Amino acid sequence: MAKVIDGKAIAAAVRAEVRAKVEALAAARGVVPGLHVLLVGDDPGSAVYVRNKEKACAEVGVRTVTHRLPADTAEDDVLAIVRRLNADPDVDGILVQLPLPRHMSADRVTDAVDPAKDVDGFHPANLGLLVAGRGRLRPCTPAGVMRLLDEAGVELAGRRAVVVGRSLIVGKPVAFLLLERHATVTVCHSRTRDLAAEVGRADVLVVAIGRPEAVRGEWIKPGAVVIDVGMNRLPDGRLAGDVEYAAAASRASAITPVPGGVGPMTIACLLRNTLSAACARRGLPDPWEA
Repeated sequence: MAKVIDGKAIAAAVRAEVRAKVEALAAARGVVPGLHVLLVGDDPGSAVYVRNKEKACAEVGVRTVTHRLPADTAEDDVLAIVRRLNADPDVDGILVQLPLPRHMSADRVTDAVDPAKDVDGFHPANLGLLVAGRGRLRPCTPAGVMRLLDEAGVELAGRRAVVVGRSLIVGKPVAFLLLERHATVTVCHSRTRDLAAEVGRADVLVVAIGRPEAVRGEWIKPGAVVIDVGMNRLPDGRLAGDVEYAAAASRASAITPVPGGVGPMTIACLLRNTLSAACARRGLPDPWEA
């Protein structure tokens, strides 16, 4: 039976690390990192997620302000707020909560964020630096995946890694992070001809496609490490990942649960990015490299 990779416990450790470094920064420099969140509309999932971010910020000592706007807010008005926050020296991080209402372009709004304050790591400039291996503000969920693999003691160099999903939020960034660690990486997607065969070759499998239990347990290579990024609500109200958990756990050496795996790491890594942004904007060393 697979070892369960406890994302809740690892995220708690990351938050403790952030808190200690935030306190040290405040004591040495009088700087308290500040995060501003734009929440447009009344999507219930987004509201819960933003509340969790606010709670996590309070826990580690990061100042947070949430700009709650009605769903019919004009895109130009949202862009005006982004430009104002870009110009505000007290704002270290700007996060645009997705999804935005349908009349807005998510690309246009997120691209308007100053890359130095883009703590989600979604701006094309930060994604380009990630590809070049020089990015400091890396997308939060992929960064969380890498921390989970490290905590599980997974050696990546020379291993065959398969990423199922090619989104700019998870699939593509995590593929580049795995390449950076010298894994041999295959990216699968909706046009992949024999997904089961590709999955079956993986020593390390990362799945982020948003379809419940789309990856069958019997596809998993015995001894593989499985990171399930999916979070899907089933008709009966239960949560399920993108991987058939029980069957996969009987074959894998280690696996993330859903919930309690990757999810908690996303906010923890957002806090890391906010602290990194606060230091970089002031010409201070990256606290994670000190």
